[in-house]
Amino acid sequence: MLPSRRQFLQSATASGVSAPFLRAAVTKLGQGEHQYRVVPNWGVLGDKTPVKNCHGIVQDREGHIILLTDHLANHVIVYDKKGQLVHKWGTAFPGAHGLSIVTEGRQQILYITDLVKHKVVKATLDGKILDEWLWPQQTGLYDNEDQYRPSWTLHLANGDFFVLDGYGRDFITHYDARGKFVKIFGGQPGGITHWGPHGGMADLRDPANPTLLIAMSDQQYLLRLSLEGKKLEKVDMPGGNPRQIRLHKNRFYMAHLGDNWPKDRNSRGFVSVLDKDLKVLSNIAGTPPVYGDDGRLQPMKHQEDTFIHPHDLIVDDDDSIYVAQFASNDTYPIKLERV
Repeated sequence: MLPSRRQFLQSATASGVSAPFLRAAVTKLGQGEHQYRVVPNWGVLGDKTPVKNCHGIVQDREGHIILLTDHLANHVIVYDKKGQLVHKWGTAFPGAHGLSIVTEGRQQILYITDLVKHKVVKATLDGKILDEWLWPQQTGLYDNEDQYRPSWTLHLANGDFFVLDGYGRDFITHYDARGKFVKIFGGQPGGITHWGPHGGMADLRDPANPTLLIAMSDQQYLLRLSLEGKKLEKVDMPGGNPRQIRLHKNRFYMAHLGDNWPKDRNSRGFVSVLDKDLKVLSNIAGTPPVYGDDGRLQPMKHQEDTFIHPHDLIVDDDDSIYVAQFASNDTYPIKLERV
């Protein structure tokens, strides 16, 4: 089993040997204009605030970094930008997975998907549950709730949202701003490959023409859909395993779980920075992106052992990146500073 981040730090301090994680802290990661270094020991909170799998991560308007973990002691952990604990809450999401933050009126709201309880939950930042959505039984596309395992929610400016059933039957369910069912599309009958629609975002850069940008995880590509489910664009990410994609200052940032996942579940991941047209500019802890004469991206691979399995990320106003990791030996989020 791979040592945890905290074990790296502790063993290095005790032995005087520079562990791989500590080397990464003083090494420039990535290429070109998008290079970073690790902030050592950021967000490590100790036994009183444990984590298991760190699935989702967002930032609120106060600058707090909000982490979602499936540890039963505390599902939602709120940090300040220095990595200190602000507060924590939640013990009722055993399958905590996707985390989204939206503004409704003057209030910021969290949407949490739960793989085990087969539902989406809407909550305030301090943990008050406002609403929930169970399996879409009325569609007739599911025999029982166990077939529905929602992975993430994607949100429009008007309050409508879409639920990705990335671990179930791969359908995408559309709800209006009041939380009422609108339609369902995708799934394997709709040409959406299984183990595909894991995370993503609503691309709102053109307000008159919003689209859904889906991270197709094990399929190693991004898929752009219309709001009706029509396939508009496919962008290959060979060697990557895109779990989530975020937009910041007209750049996209993508968390890849592993360079040979799921064939090799010990394979390590990396983080990509992409331009506005989804061309890879830099691979943080990965090999430099190379495009062939035909314009095709060549297979990517992890290079430095900075990450284990990146699952989600967020970028703050200083261009620092915070990475949450899955199946990474209880690793707290990793913060990267731009250099």
